Amino acid sequence: MAIATINPTTGEICQRFKALTPAEIDAKLAKAQGAFQAYRRTSFSQRRQWLENAAAILERDASKFAEIITTEMGKTHKSAIAEAEKSALVCRYYAEHGEQFLANEYTETQATESYVCYQPLGILLAVMPWNFPFWQVFRFAAPALMAGNVAVLKHASNVPQCALAVEAILEAAGFPEGVFQTLLIGAAQVEQVIKDPRVKAATLTGSEPAGASLASLAGQEIKPTLLELGGSDPFVVFPSADLDEAVAVGTVARTMNNGQSCIAAKRFILHEAIAAEFLEKLHLKFASLKIGNPMEPETDIGPLATEGILQDISRQVDQAVAAGAKVLLGGRPLDRAGHFYPPTILTEIPPGAKILQEELFAPVAMVFTVKDLDQAIALANDIPFGLGASAWTNDPAEQKRFIRDLDAGAVFINGMVKSDPRLPFGGTKRSGYGRELGLAGIRTFVNAKTVWLK
Repeated sequence: MAIATINPTTGEICQRFKALTPAEIDAKLAKAQGAFQAYRRTSFSQRRQWLENAAAILERDASKFAEIITTEMGKTHKSAIAEAEKSALVCRYYAEHGEQFLANEYTETQATESYVCYQPLGILLAVMPWNFPFWQVFRFAAPALMAGNVAVLKHASNVPQCALAVEAILEAAGFPEGVFQTLLIGAAQVEQVIKDPRVKAATLTGSEPAGASLASLAGQEIKPTLLELGGSDPFVVFPSADLDEAVAVGTVARTMNNGQSCIAAKRFILHEAIAAEFLEKLHLKFASLKIGNPMEPETDIGPLATEGILQDISRQVDQAVAAGAKVLLGGRPLDRAGHFYPPTILTEIPPGAKILQEELFAPVAMVFTVKDLDQAIALANDIPFGLGASAWTNDPAEQKRFIRDLDAGAVFINGMVKSDPRLPFGGTKRSGYGRELGLAGIRTFVNAKTVWLK
């Protein structure tokens, strides 16, 4: 895929970028390695100040950054502003808590003194996706830089201006030159980076094939990785739930970011006692959403990020319909410029349909009806993914069952699955491994060194 800004609202190619040569990549890694030797010795208080500066820049210029985000990948401008502000939040969180999270931990042994200290690894490679082009990077960068690591970013090829903007923000915040660098490279060039002995670890948020490829390359080099991959999150609703709230939250959970979120509510699993009422209300909510120019404040749904994604969802829905699924709403691309796909509801999807095992990256909701708790949990878990799950019930016994038995990295009861700097984030099964955010996030890429003194 060419490195370029292509406005998904119009299909217009705004700017093309030339990929780095192997020699240029090597030079950037040499710069990163040189920067690490000094940066690892900077104080927590200095790193804290730089992160706070970055947060201030993100908040001050949120609207400007949002325009870049929306132009490159199509999310609504108002949601892009919220993304920039959330990126500031994660910077402030690790600025405040990073030193405490990495403090020495003492244990009594036969030694005079024994403890664990946490030290940076060195250069980290981050391979990041286009759907949250600021947030995904900052949720990696804030803990990584606070821990004393340095980073190189290979961002998605359709958001190069976002990638360069993140680098510029961190430079303007005061981080030394070479501590965070954007590499404008294609997917095939990742191998050179991960195989370089100066690069010590890698993290990837993206597709299963991309994650498997990076993990394989890193494994050959005996380097640790963190993967956050796809999801097909269940949104389970039972009779004791507040249906109006569940419908309102479910609509946002499925259609936010134009439906392009790994933790979106993709499968609505409804108890038969409330299924008809819930579906009627969900249909009305979906039908009321305004599709249009994402720069306009009244727009709810903008375009999909690329033409390829539009083609993928069209194929997936067409295959489901051919297998016997019913389209309650939407189901066809809009006949207009840009990559627009309307809010869509699919029902009566037959067992064995291919779509049941796939991730849908568009505002398409699959709806199912179940008779009881056992059936709901079995259906929720019957996928290769295990990222998040949302269950709606006010019955304490049902809540405990969902928490215990839903096979996912996060279970939200009566709420929308979302990432929070204060809580670890990650999945199970083919949704990846490792955890970002919270205490776990800053300890992912450090050496937990055992110290024993006599």
